[in-house]
Amino acid sequence: MKKITLLALGCAMLLGFSASAQEVVYVEDPAQGYTFNKFENNWFLNLEGGAGVLMSPNDKQVDKFGDRIGWKGTIAVGKWFTPILGLRVGGEFAQHKGAASTRYEVVAGHRPEMNDKLKDPTGVFNYQFFNTAGGYVDVLLNLTNWWCGYRPGRVYNGIFYAGAGINWIMYREGAGDGKWRYAGGEEVDFRMVTARAGLLNKFTVSKHFDIVLDLQVALHNKYIDGYGRRSYNPEPTVLAGFVYNFGRKEWTAPIVPVCPTWKYTDAEGDALVARLAAADAKIASLEKQLYDCLHRVTPTPDPKPAPVVSGDAPLATIYYPIGKSAITAEQKKIVAAVANVMKDNSNNYVLTGWADNYTGTDKINAKLRKDRVNGVKNALTGLGVAADRLDAQINDGNLTSFGPKSAALDRAVTINEAK
Repeated sequence: MKKITLLALGCAMLLGFSASAQEVVYVEDPAQGYTFNKFENNWFLNLEGGAGVLMSPNDKQVDKFGDRIGWKGTIAVGKWFTPILGLRVGGEFAQHKGAASTRYEVVAGHRPEMNDKLKDPTGVFNYQFFNTAGGYVDVLLNLTNWWCGYRPGRVYNGIFYAGAGINWIMYREGAGDGKWRYAGGEEVDFRMVTARAGLLNKFTVSKHFDIVLDLQVALHNKYIDGYGRRSYNPEPTVLAGFVYNFGRKEWTAPIVPVCPTWKYTDAEGDALVARLAAADAKIASLEKQLYDCLHRVTPTPDPKPAPVVSGDAPLATIYYPIGKSAITAEQKKIVAAVANVMKDNSNNYVLTGWADNYTGTDKINAKLRKDRVNGVKNALTGLGVAADRLDAQINDGNLTSFGPKSAALDRAVTINEAK
C-alpha cells in the first residue's frame, strides 16, 4: 500500500463535505496591473474656451482688472497610453491686454487712444492690445488614477499636465522696411515660445462625453510689455469645455481564476476538524503498521500511545481556507494539542508550509506558504514550545497529487518529527 493511497482517505472525506461547492470563476484583477488597449482606443477631442490675464509689473499699470482680461480658445486631439499617462496636441487663439513701456511696446500693438484705461496716462506707458495664434504639446498625468488606483466609471479625475507651445503675434501693419519693430527701433521677433502647466479637472457625463475645468499658467518668453527686457510674462488662464472620447475608454485588467470560499456553520466546521483529525490518526496508524510489517517488527504492547509517530507521517496537519494564512478557531485546538505533545518530549520538529498551485499567482502562493508556517511556529512558541526545537520551512509543490478539485488539501502546514 502506497502512502498516497492512505492520504486518499482524508481527501475523500473533504470532497464529500464540499460536494456542493461552486465552480471556479474568472474575473479581472486590478492588482495584477492593466493591459494595453488597441491603438485605436482611448483617443479624445478636447475643446475649451476661457480667459487669461497678463501679470507682469507693467501690465499692472492698467487701472481696472477687467481691462487686462483677454479671451482664449483651444482645440486639441490626444490619446491615453495607460490609465495614468497621455499626450495631447492642439492649437490656440488668444487675446492679450495690458500696458507696455513706450520704448518697448510693439508699434502695431499699442493703443494710445485707449490710455484712459491706465492708472497714470503720463506718456510713460501705452495701452496694448494684440492677438496670438499657434500650437502646443502637453504631457498628461492622471493624478487620481496614480494615487487612488484606476476605477472604471469614476466621475472625477484630476489631471496634471505640462508642455510647451509656439505662438505668432498677429498684426496688420509694420515699419517702413517691412520688418516689425519696437517703438525704439529694435527689430521684433514675432514668434513667442511658451511654457505651460496646469490642472485639468475632468467630470464624466456619459460614455463618450466629459466636461472639463482647466486651470492653467503660461510663461511667455517675450518682453512684449517692455518689462525687464529678458523677463518672462506669466499669464494665468481659466478655461472650460468638453472632451469627446473615441473608441474604448475603459482599461482591461488581467483575468485570473477565483475559487469560491467554502461556507459552513460552526457545528459543521467542528465535525470537519474532528473527521480530519481522525483521518490523520488512521493514516499514522496504517503507516506504523506498514513500517512494522516491512521490518518484521512485532509491536510491543504499550498502554500509552507514543507521543510522536515515527516514519514520514506528520504529527498533525493544519488546514486553511483559500487565500488565508491565519489559524482558524477550530485549528487552534489542534495546535494546542500538538504543543502539549511537544512539551512532553525533547524531540525537534520540522514545520512545512504549503499552498496549492492551482489558484493564485506564484508571488501570492509563496507569501501564503511563508505566513502559514510562521503563524504555526509563533503559535507553538506562544504555548511554551522552545523556538530552537522548531524548523520552519516551505515547499513550492503540492502536498497531495489529487488535482484541482482537492486543492483544499494542499493549503496546509504539516508538522513532522525531525530525523
